[in-house]
Amino acid sequence: MPRQATLKDVAAKAGVRPETVSKVVNRKAHVSPETEARIRQAIRELGYRPNVAARNLRARQSRMIGYSWRPVPAGQFNPILDQFLQSMVEVAGQAGYHLLPFPCPPDHAQVEAYQELVDTNRVDGFILSSTNVDDQRIAYLQKIQFPFIAFGRANTDWDFPHIDVDGTAGLRAATEHLLDRGHRRIAAIAWPEDSLTGTLRLQGYGEAMASASLSLDPAWIARGEHSAAFGHLAATQLLDLPPERRPTALVALSDLMAIGAMHAIQDRGLEVGRDVAVTGFDDTPMAQYLRPPLTTLRQPVWESGRRAIAMLLQLLRGEPLPEQYVLLKPELIVRESSGE
Repeated sequence: MPRQATLKDVAAKAGVRPETVSKVVNRKAHVSPETEARIRQAIRELGYRPNVAARNLRARQSRMIGYSWRPVPAGQFNPILDQFLQSMVEVAGQAGYHLLPFPCPPDHAQVEAYQELVDTNRVDGFILSSTNVDDQRIAYLQKIQFPFIAFGRANTDWDFPHIDVDGTAGLRAATEHLLDRGHRRIAAIAWPEDSLTGTLRLQGYGEAMASASLSLDPAWIARGEHSAAFGHLAATQLLDLPPERRPTALVALSDLMAIGAMHAIQDRGLEVGRDVAVTGFDDTPMAQYLRPPLTTLRQPVWESGRRAIAMLLQLLRGEPLPEQYVLLKPELIVRESSGE
């Protein structure tokens, strides 16, 4: 194989010192336009490629950002995750960084993957998602003072930089929308009790019902796995309640659960929107194409990803964060599934 051109080869061909070539390659040079053009021409002719690994080692940087997520079950997809990843890759790339994605172990107490990446200097910082109460990833990174930004919250007394979507405000808005449509028996299809994000969203539902002076029937809150199958099961059980307790509207904590609920309603020969109103959360691309189109809460996913990376880059540069905690509000998108 032909020998790969070196920095010294470029310097010799351009008639300059190797240090000058290095500065031009790293965009730290103040040379005349003619000299820089000569160096660039030599680089192109010789096919020189900088040794990024060696350069990062000298700078004690990997130019990599670790990002972990909770894998979706087989047969499911997550368009929200796709948007979040794309927005982060775009901003990171503009700053000369790459994203190193890896799956988050189901047990958040397992931090071995993070320890290995830190110990081997393969990442400069992390973006965390699917955070929860007593999240040991956050505890570990805080303990070793390693840069990270969380997309999500954890214990209220833990002080760490994060960005999140205000699920409480979102479910409050969805429930108030149904109340404005005249519904009084409104049920919630929610995530399990150990989900902090689910609990925060469900809190908004409870606040809206309390503000309307409505007492909650315990049977109106169904909590289970985040899936269309559970949404279908929960809606079926809610429709089986006696007529005087049967909900006329359902708020689901995700579009996926809302889709399952809509199918259950239609399986009973009922019409979504007219007989039973349904709302979701996420505004996934499919939501507008359902029959009927789904009323849902649009998450500012793109903005969340961009701001998370921007905040982490500030930490990596040693700059103070103007905002340590960022809470973004979702937007209620009203469609036919919640009635007219």
